[in-house]
This record gives sequence, structure tokens and C-alpha cells, in this order.
Amino acid sequence: MTLRTRTAGIVAVVALTFLATACTIGDTGTSEPPATSQSAPASIAVPAADGAPINPTTPIVATASGGKLTAVTVTNPAEQNTPVAGNLTPDGTDWTSSQPLGYGSTYTVVADAVNPDGAPVEQTFTVTTLTPGTTAYANVVPAPEVVADTGIGVGQPMVFQFTAPVVNKAEVQQRLHVTTTPPQPGAWYWTDDQNAHYRAAGYWAPGTKIHIEADVYGVDLGDGVFGAENNSADYTVHDSWVAKADGASKMLTVFHNGVQENAMPMSLGTPDHPSHEGPHVISDKQQSIIMDSCTYGVCAGDPDYYREKVDLNLRISNDGEFVHSAPWSVGDQGSSNVSHGCVNLAPANAQWMFDHFGIGDVVEITNSGGPLLPVWDTYGDWEVPWDQWQAGNATG
Repeated sequence: MTLRTRTAGIVAVVALTFLATACTIGDTGTSEPPATSQSAPASIAVPAADGAPINPTTPIVATASGGKLTAVTVTNPAEQNTPVAGNLTPDGTDWTSSQPLGYGSTYTVVADAVNPDGAPVEQTFTVTTLTPGTTAYANVVPAPEVVADTGIGVGQPMVFQFTAPVVNKAEVQQRLHVTTTPPQPGAWYWTDDQNAHYRAAGYWAPGTKIHIEADVYGVDLGDGVFGAENNSADYTVHDSWVAKADGASKMLTVFHNGVQENAMPMSLGTPDHPSHEGPHVISDKQQSIIMDSCTYGVCAGDPDYYREKVDLNLRISNDGEFVHSAPWSVGDQGSSNVSHGCVNLAPANAQWMFDHFGIGDVVEITNSGGPLLPVWDTYGDWEVPWDQWQAGNATG
């Protein structure tokens, strides 16, 4: 009895323990883990990869949505796969290239991004640039290295000379810039389809620093021609040297910074070959040259034909007018105009002029009986009235 009772008690305790344990195990086993959410992958877009070839000055832009960019690499095998420079915004949403691209090129864009969970994604795009029919350069005249030691004269226009005709002059002119120190406002004028000239209302002030720029890379010049590259130059204006050649008095009077420095007898062109009137600007100087009248149609057999070596030459127009030594006409200098359009001087006077005058200095011719120097005839810029010059003539 006692034994049975004790055994039953033990069984009851075990049973109760089992029930309690079973209850605990049952509750733990039926609970669910907390739910987790995952962000969608980041998306990358490069708009320039979706359309036609772009202008090489148009930046490549990569944009991330649903995340941020971690790296963008733009390369071109034709450029030794050198990465194109660019900048990433602080928030990582945009990357923009910061240097011009090349014409007719194919660029590979590899962009990496992460979403808010840090999940990475990488995408590759292809961007192409337009291929121009041809390109043209905007050369500066005079070449800066030619006048680096001497500076330029007060009459020298600023010149961009294009290597192909410019049709879209108005658009191109907006890309031409001039800075003068001290300020001396000026304006652009096209002397022909390839030459854009800039000058002020009057001659430059001595000591003026001039900086010019042609930001024409990627610019459509017209007829399939695009700017080949940008260009810039710096000039310094030296002292004012102006010579006044009066066909009536047959005297050449020289002014240095506005003060008379010298005066000498001279001879201008005959009535049959009159010198052009108006301000002329020296564009070149040569110790000696061969002057041949056949270059302007007066050839051997014509009584006016000549071909001879001439010394101490200052070129004042592109059609053959010079200030030069003329020992053969010394007897006429100061009394008669006997040249073919040049300013004839005695050798000693020609040497003085050659020593004191250079590129950009001015020779003003009056009372010659000739027409005004044409604007296209290097340099007829000062023959154009300022109001006409300032209004400009860029079209297209």
C-alpha cells in the first residue's frame, strides 16, 4: 500500500514535469522571426549614351537614382585609355566630365553605385562624339613670338585668322574675347570670310596689355567646318610711333608719343600709281627684298616693269606699299612724287625709320591723290569709320 502510493506519487510528479516541459517547448516552437525589407538595386543613367553623337564640348553626365555613385570611369582606347577627368557631387547622385572630349571618338563609361543597403551595381555605357567634315584653326596675327621682345605698335589690330572660311560669323564672334589693361573698349569687324579684327575707337594707349582668346573648339563654323582648338595670345603695346606722310609737302614727319621726333623729305606714288591714303600699319620689316612689278601684273616688256633689290623695308600694305630706301629718287624726294606707291626715302633716313619703327606702328598718308586703303589690305582697319566698325558686320 505504502509502496503503491509512493510509486503513484512519483509517476504524478514525472507526469506534471513532462506536461510543464511540453508546454514550454510548444510555445517557443510556434513563434515567427521578425520580417526584414530589402531595397531595390540602385539605377544608373548616362543620357548621352541614348542618342546621336554629341559635341565634344558637351559633358558626359552619369546619374544614380535609388542610391549613389561610388565610381565613374570614362576612357577611350584611341587616347591610351587615359581616364577623362570629372567631378562627383557631394551627395553622390551625379558625375560630370570636366574636360573636352575628342572629335569622332567612342568613349566607354563604367559606373558603379550602391543602394541604401550597400548592395553594389555596375553598368557600362558607350558615348560617341560627332565627326566634323573638316576643322579650322584660329591663328593669331602677328605671331606672339615675333613681337615678344619688341611689343606691338599703337595701330596694330587684334587678328584671328581662320584657316577656312567662316559662315557662322555671328556665333563664332561670340566666342572671341579681348581684355585690355587699362580698359580700352573696342569691337570686332570681319575684313573677309577668314579674318576677324578687333580695334578700339582710336589707337591703343602706349603700355596697354592685351589678352585675346578664341574659344572655338567644338564650334560649328558652317558648311561642316568645326573649330579645331582654342587659342589665345598676349601682347604689350610699346611707345607710340606715328609717321605722317604728306603728299602735298612731300615730307614725312615723325611723332614719338605725340611729340615731333624727326622730319625728312620723301616721295610718294606718281599720279598713275598713287599711294593709298589713310592710316597704314606696319605688318613686317625686312632688311632687303626683291621688288618685282610682275607680282601685280606689270611684267617684262612693259615700260613700267621693274625688278630690283630694295633695302630697309617696312611693309605698310599687302599690295606692295613699303617705306624703304630709294637712293635712285633722292633728287625728287621733297619735291616730286615719283614712286610706284611706296614711300621713298634717302638711305640714311630709311635707316632711321627702320631702326625706330616696327610691327604695329603707323604711317598716315594724306594728299596722295589715291583711294583709301581697302579694309582687307593689311591693314585698312583704320579707314572704316568707328560707328560703322562698332556696328559690326557679322552675319550668319
